[in-house]
Amino acid sequence: MTQAAPAPGGYDESEMYQVLERGCTAVGLDSSDARLLRGHTNAVILLEKEQVVVKIARRGSRVDDVARTVQFVRWLMAASFPTVPLHPVDQPVVIDQHAITFWQYLPQPAQPLAAAQLAKPLYALHTLPTPPVSLPVHDNLAAIRRSLSAITCLPSETLSFLGEHAAQLESDLNAVEFELPQGVIQGDPQHRNALHVGDGKAVLCDWDTVALGQPEWDLITVEVHCRRFGHGEQHYGAFADAYGWDVTRWPGYRTLAAIRELRMITTNARKVHHAPSSLEEVQRRVDGLRRQDQLLGWSIL
Repeated sequence: MTQAAPAPGGYDESEMYQVLERGCTAVGLDSSDARLLRGHTNAVILLEKEQVVVKIARRGSRVDDVARTVQFVRWLMAASFPTVPLHPVDQPVVIDQHAITFWQYLPQPAQPLAAAQLAKPLYALHTLPTPPVSLPVHDNLAAIRRSLSAITCLPSETLSFLGEHAAQLESDLNAVEFELPQGVIQGDPQHRNALHVGDGKAVLCDWDTVALGQPEWDLITVEVHCRRFGHGEQHYGAFADAYGWDVTRWPGYRTLAAIRELRMITTNARKVHHAPSSLEEVQRRVDGLRRQDQLLGWSIL
């Protein structure tokens, strides 16, 4: 049986390119040499000749949410914050209720970004003044519950197990005492949500999850990615040294790490409908969760 190809951003290929062409035409860009870069969440497309990256928000995304992201990034740019810049056009462009944004393309070297390069931009983000944008409050458990209610690829027994695990973690979270001051957080900082800009520096990107919350959530996310995706303890240790605070030495570490990992599992399980090939990895992560295997290596989805 032939496995279905992933649908970028929830769109079939023909629809995606139709939306892309109309959006690019609206802002005077040539999409004839478009090439899909990523599609597991949003459809992210490079216009080679224009040196512009086009992001078509995932099917069903709220236009207001995308507009808020644009407003926030413009504020960052005005403050000379290290972010990937927006392309200078009026945006988002809305085509058939699908929101499209346009970004400057930053060519990347072969070597991946090191976690330590995330430290300074993240610290700068966490210590920003309150932005003139109404950001949502970060809530991993609410996101987990939304995903659990939408998952169709897992049996009911597995969903019950995941739901019970979420309930226990919610109880555990009530006892956590956060140490860092609240502020702006990226929501999903990781190696693929930042870009090289030369001289060992990096800029943050993918601002869909920006929120107000505890910086510990961002730091946990970096640690989980280092541990689960094969980067190793030294890689994470260099990040913690550069940031100036090690979340693994904090008493709330285990609870936040477990919540973050459950969110990553349930989010990817919810998306299996659009990326059928990811089901095996989702099941492997669930099996590891049942065994309480904190060192199981994960494959990137």
